[in-house]
Amino acid sequence: MSLNCNEINLILEELNLNGAFIQDIIQPGYDTIAFYTYKDGQAKTVVVCTVQNSIRINETRRKITKNAKPLRFMEFLRANIKGCRINECQQIGVERVIKLVLSHSQDEVYNMYIKLWNNAANILICDEHDLILETMFRRPDRYEQKDEVYIAPAVDEEKISQAKERFPVREINYPEDYAVNQNNPSPFNAFIDYWYSEHADNLSREALLEKAEKWYNVTHSKRQLALENLEKKLESFKNAEQLKHDGDLILTYGYLIDGTSKFLECEDYETGKTVRLLIDPKKSPQENAAEYYKNYKKAVSGSEELLHDIEIAKKQLAKLDAEYEKIKNEQNPVKIEQMLRHDTTPKQQIKKAHPGLDYTVNGWYILVGRDANENDELLRRHVRGEDLWLHVRDFPGGYVFVKAQKNKTVPLDILLDAANLAVYYSKARKNTKVDLYYTHVKYLRRAKNGPKGLVIPTQEKNLCITPDKERLSRLDSIHAESEM
Repeated sequence: MSLNCNEINLILEELNLNGAFIQDIIQPGYDTIAFYTYKDGQAKTVVVCTVQNSIRINETRRKITKNAKPLRFMEFLRANIKGCRINECQQIGVERVIKLVLSHSQDEVYNMYIKLWNNAANILICDEHDLILETMFRRPDRYEQKDEVYIAPAVDEEKISQAKERFPVREINYPEDYAVNQNNPSPFNAFIDYWYSEHADNLSREALLEKAEKWYNVTHSKRQLALENLEKKLESFKNAEQLKHDGDLILTYGYLIDGTSKFLECEDYETGKTVRLLIDPKKSPQENAAEYYKNYKKAVSGSEELLHDIEIAKKQLAKLDAEYEKIKNEQNPVKIEQMLRHDTTPKQQIKKAHPGLDYTVNGWYILVGRDANENDELLRRHVRGEDLWLHVRDFPGGYVFVKAQKNKTVPLDILLDAANLAVYYSKARKNTKVDLYYTHVKYLRRAKNGPKGLVIPTQEKNLCITPDKERLSRLDSIHAESEM
């Protein structure tokens, strides 16, 4: 149950914010914000909540929990309206839109509009001409975004005259065992704060679960479709053995190629049936067969990669189901909101702690730089002297680092993992035998006047490996699961 227009007027009357100063702003979540105000020696914390069915503004005496990281809208408010004087604060007619006129000492004026509409609640910061500077929620379809002009609702005198009868103020009604401060100068604010503290959790939890269901359905559909596409592609690779057999037939009946026909008709010695194979008449039987063998190898390799991708896709779906079940079973709306916030953050907005890739294998942490910039950044800021460095000999490529552990030597299996990653992210990727060298970071020195990231190792040791596809596939699975 959200506030009606008459309840908003009563709350604003008790708050008496005209002439107050905004001392601080805290945004505990995407849908709630708190303004710390001060007037005539009295401090008040004013909360604005935009959660569906519990949209409100009121004074609270409760502690406001800070968010784990600063949010965009809060940072804008702190940079622009913190310290402002509230020159005017009133509801526009009975439209459940509050207008605050704010100013700094240097006469910079802002208009803040607080819309307390169910399904469309928002806070907009505008200049004195109502050009929107920032919004709590960006809604282009409603023209509520930066550089749009906000058009405030018109005052309807007929609505005002009817409002008192149509929208009564709810009675202040505390339970018998609840201690009430009779001297509270803001009794209705105190009651609203109490009422929502008792009921808002259920109201907001229902809204959050509805949001979670939408998120789950959309995400599940996308991942299910991706899995089905991978399985269809795998099905198309099932004729790999036939490609190899067709190549064998071309070599067997190559003498029938006449140099003009694009097809070779011959008898399949396995089935006894006549088959028609597409060929290039200008190429020799060996060259035509080589094309079929090449496609065979691609199909086999593709099948292996697809099986790996299908396994990851299935794990992602299972993890999604588990996360959704966890959200549905969570009773605390704050935790639900935090779980949803984590899961809906676009990957491009997630700031990594370091460049490149990382892998955690049996408790060992491996960092991989894929180009000169990542190599240089890792060397400068993310590795220390005792960490191990690996690089392919005689080929350009990425740097791989194994983070050191106190009083422990890097196991051979971890060293081979790191070596395979170094080969994979180098120009030697297709070689069957590859030489690498490795040493501790403290034995690297930068090449004078050399290109970015170039180092010269000392006290290095040699390592020769045959690239291991299974090992790389396992590492790729580890990385993919960590990214889910």
